[in-house]
Amino acid sequence: MNLTDALPTFTIALREGVEVALVVGIVLAYLQKVQRQDLYRAVFQGIGAGILASCLIAAGFYWGLAEISLSSPLVKQLVETGICILAIAMLSWMLLWMTRQGKKIKGEIESNLDLALAAPDHPTQGNNAAGAIFSLIALATLREGFEVVLFIAARFEQSYMAALGAISGFAGAVVFAIALFKFGVRINIRLFFQTVGTLLLLIVAGLVISALGHFDKAVAIAAQSSPSLAQICFAKDSCILGDLIWDLRAILPAKQFPGVILHTLLGYRDQLLWGQAIVYVFFLVTVGGAYWRSFSDRLNSTRSASSTKSTIATKTIPSSPSGSSN
Repeated sequence: MNLTDALPTFTIALREGVEVALVVGIVLAYLQKVQRQDLYRAVFQGIGAGILASCLIAAGFYWGLAEISLSSPLVKQLVETGICILAIAMLSWMLLWMTRQGKKIKGEIESNLDLALAAPDHPTQGNNAAGAIFSLIALATLREGFEVVLFIAARFEQSYMAALGAISGFAGAVVFAIALFKFGVRINIRLFFQTVGTLLLLIVAGLVISALGHFDKAVAIAAQSSPSLAQICFAKDSCILGDLIWDLRAILPAKQFPGVILHTLLGYRDQLLWGQAIVYVFFLVTVGGAYWRSFSDRLNSTRSASSTKSTIATKTIPSSPSGSSN
C-alpha cells in the first residue's frame, strides 16, 4: 500500500472541505444572529445530500472508467486525456475564482440568506427558507465534492488510495471547522489557502504532463492503425512531444522514494519530453502567475483600504486649538 498516492487527493479534499466548512460556518453564525436556530436542520440535511450526491457521482465515474478500460486503447487514451483537461480547467478556475472572490463570499451568502428568510412560506410547499438554505449548502458541498471526484478520475489508475486520501482530507476539514467555530482556535485562513493553493497548483501542473502523455499515446495508436497518419509522428522518443530532456530512471525513479514524493506533489517525471516541459512551464507562468498576482492584488487593496480609512479618520478629528482669546 503506497500512501504517497493519497497525498494529492488529501490536499485537494482538505482545501475543498475547508471551503464547505467556511460556508456552513457563515450560515450557522448568521442563523444564530437572527435567532433562526430552527433552520439548523436544513443546513445539516444539505451537507448530507451533497455528500450523498458526490458519492453517487464517484460511483458513476468508477463504473464508467472501468468500462472504458475494457474498450479500445485509442478510446481509453482519449477519454483519459479529456478527463485530465476537464480536471485541470475546473481546478485552475476554482483556485483563481476563490482567491479573487473570497472576500465577497460572506456578503453574498448573507444576502441570499436575507432573501430566503424574508420570503413567506408557501401554503402547500412548506418552509421556503429551509428549502433555500438546504439548496445552498447541498450545492456548495456537491460542487467541492465533484471537483475531488474529477481529480480522482483524472488519475485513473489510483482509485483506492485516492479515495482514502479524499476521506482523510474531508476528515481533516471537519477537524479544522470544529477547532475554528466550536473552540475558537485562531487560524490564519489566508495563509492556509495560500499554502495549500500553491501545492495544489503544482499538483494540477502534474496533470498537464499526464494529459499530454495520454494524448501523445492516442496519436501514436491512431498513426499505427492508419498508414496515412504515420507521418504525424516525427520524434524518436514520442509521437508529437519531441525527444527526451532527461531519463533519470536509474538515478531518481518516480516510483521509489524520494522520487515518488516529487512525482506525487510536483508532477516530477523520471522521463520528461520537450513538449511536456514546455507546456508545464507555460501553465505555471500563466495560471500560476495569475494565481500569485491575485494574492498581491488583494494585499495591495487591503493596504489601500486601511490607508484610506486612516486618512479619513485623521481628517475628521478636529484639531486642538493652540490658544483662546477673550
